This record gives sequence, structure tokens and C-alpha cells, in this order.
Amino acid sequence: MTTKKVPSKHYNELKKSYPGLFDAHEQLGSQLRQSGPLDEKTLQLIQLAAAGATGAEGAVHSHTRRALTAGASAEEIYHALIILMSTIGFPKVMAALSWCRDIIEE
Repeated sequence: MTTKKVPSKHYNELKKSYPGLFDAHEQLGSQLRQSGPLDEKTLQLIQLAAAGATGAEGAVHSHTRRALTAGASAEEIYHALIILMSTIGFPKVMAALSWCRDIIEE
């Protein structure tokens, strides 16, 4: 299981092309995380669930890594997606779980 935070090649290439935009985006993310009482693990599980709900495979990969780094267990990560089944449906949850497994089983 990997817990290293490694942006994708695609992300890194775009960041080189648009450094100001990506710096602003990262600063916004930092400010959003600091704006309330939730701990990092909870924040990452929420963002993971949102990524799964929207079908964003790359974001599911990213937030799975970040959740692991923040101390979430594989069971907590899977649960954050499984609880969405009655909201977003079985197929979307199964897809998101498979994307998490890509990272957890590396």
C-alpha cells in the first residue's frame, strides 16, 4: 500500500504550463481545509466521497493517497464510498471502489 503523495504526470505537465493558476488553486485548497474544525483525515474522506460521486477517477486516486497519508485505513476509505450506494447507485460505488483498490493494492 502506498501513502506517498505523487501528482500525476498530467498534473505536473499542466502545472509547468500554468504555474500561477496551480499555485492559486493549491492556496485555495489550503485555505478551505483550514477554514473549519474538521481534521485532515475527515476532510480527505469527504473529498474522496465527492470524487467517487462525480466519477472522477484521478481525484479518487489522489484522495485515496491523501486519506492514507492522513491516517485513514483501507476499511475507512472503502466505507466512505460504500455509504454512497443508496445515493449514487451500485455501479458508481463499485467503480469508485475499484479506483481506490488501484492505490491501496499498489
